[in-house]
Amino acid sequence: MWRRVLALVAFTLPLALTSSPGLGEGPPGEALIEAARAALSRGDGIDSEMKLRAALAKGASRSEVAAWMGKAYLEQDDLDKAHDWLASGNFSASTAADGWRALGLVERLQGNLAASDRAYAKALDLIPDDASLWVEIGRLRYASGQHVRAIAAADHALALDPADVRALQYRGQLVRDRYGLRAALPWFEQALRHDAKDVSVLLDYAATLGEMGRAGEAVTVTRQVLEISPKNPRAYYLQSVIAARAGNYELARGLLMRTEGKLDDQPGVQMLHGVVELAAGNYAASSEALEAVLRTKPDSRRAKDLLARAIYLGGQYRYATLRFADEIARDEASPYLLTVVARSYEALGERRHAGELLDRAARPQMAPLRVLPGQGRIGDLLARGQGNMAQAAAEAARRSDPGFYDSQALAGDVQLALGHARAAQERYVQAARIRMPESLFERRVAAYALAGDLRGGQVLVEEYLLQHPNSQAALRAAAWLAIGTGNAARARAILTWLRDNGNSRDVELLTSLALVEAGEGNLEAARQNAQAAYRLQRASPAATQALGFSYASLGIRTNDATALLDKAQAMVGDTPLIAQARDRLREKRRG
Repeated sequence: MWRRVLALVAFTLPLALTSSPGLGEGPPGEALIEAARAALSRGDGIDSEMKLRAALAKGASRSEVAAWMGKAYLEQDDLDKAHDWLASGNFSASTAADGWRALGLVERLQGNLAASDRAYAKALDLIPDDASLWVEIGRLRYASGQHVRAIAAADHALALDPADVRALQYRGQLVRDRYGLRAALPWFEQALRHDAKDVSVLLDYAATLGEMGRAGEAVTVTRQVLEISPKNPRAYYLQSVIAARAGNYELARGLLMRTEGKLDDQPGVQMLHGVVELAAGNYAASSEALEAVLRTKPDSRRAKDLLARAIYLGGQYRYATLRFADEIARDEASPYLLTVVARSYEALGERRHAGELLDRAARPQMAPLRVLPGQGRIGDLLARGQGNMAQAAAEAARRSDPGFYDSQALAGDVQLALGHARAAQERYVQAARIRMPESLFERRVAAYALAGDLRGGQVLVEEYLLQHPNSQAALRAAAWLAIGTGNAARARAILTWLRDNGNSRDVELLTSLALVEAGEGNLEAARQNAQAAYRLQRASPAATQALGFSYASLGIRTNDATALLDKAQAMVGDTPLIAQARDRLREKRRG
């Protein structure tokens, strides 16, 4: 009897040991939770969710699962469900830091910045020396407008762990915003030395290389991404951008289709859709994409110009006149937009309206800065001519939050609008210590021009071009400076490159190039560019003068040359260029 009992005990004891919650498998669902975490590390939110639900079914508590379930839904871009799992803060002791971090991210992505700050503070109490957490706090601070404190957070993250990939990547992103593309590359390269297969860093690296014009290297990096992360939509998007820049719109369109619409909520992606569909002749699809851009960025001048072109080429002439009526009434339309709408009126047989818009398109453009009603209290004050009050408000905002980029930049805008160029530059320099977008660069160039500081403008332009060699704004500024300093060869080289890389319909650029070529004695090239500018905008005084001058210099079509010069003089009065052209006509007739 006892032998049978002992044998039964000996047989069942191993089963009891392996099935006991405290001795073998561990807490209910522990293995499944670990498998779910492994799925998260692969970026597979769906697999992670399924394993976590299986763990719950086996008896795991909500507090043990909540942090990982929130992260699983984050991977699936389902912020609402992620918030449902995280918002209560019901986390086990071992998962609390991860849970609060995940909640901080969810709140930030949903725009709840104060709630995000509170969640991150709780995570920081638990893991104060975690470098990657400080990166997340830096991103929150940047989103909150605490730009200087965001930079400090990035510095602290690197001080805690100089090899942390996320900290190195974030520092690279901040350096790119603050100093430029070239300066950012070493940070991304250093991050990749620590983890050569980090997809997020590889994509930042590829995008930066592409912006610098190093297309071959950028494509190579995107191919590495696709080996690690097949069908990665951002890799295909970057390849599409590179193809579009090279003028291969068919390839760009095919690559963009491979994103399968996963990035279509981003304005930049919709802008590219608009460009490639326009090039393919799909004007309705192009218009739809560009309208999506304008819903997110209603002030995008490039999107409006492209949309006008798509509508016009699609033959919707009446719609073109109606769609942009408000912009034209508010005097916010670019010369190109005015010209396209004018052509639409011409197609409808309404030549008077067309002529009025062409005349407006031909007027010299105002300075880059225009503060309009509806752009905040300070903009409204300036628009009403209350400059002193606008200045006082802008300075008060700058003093109250000196680390906020927008406060410094807006204070500079007010000074520039009031004609105080040096004061504007001082405020722009403070803003540039935080970041230096192309729009700020353009305003700084304008401030140097207003101050008559040619040398300061040249230094700024050359430094910016060193970091952003393909910036069209910087290249244009370099060309105008070259003209101003008599460096015709440099001006011609830059203007020719700009014309051949997406600006073949820019009347001002074509006119400037024609005059530079005429000054160098390349009269036939000057005639071709002046003629192209005049065909685009016959009401342009600059294009009219340039074409008349080129005819006179060549000694051809002298009657046309005289008529063009008379037309230009009627629009802008006598100018040195018109006088010089008339002298050349008289010389040709005497000769």
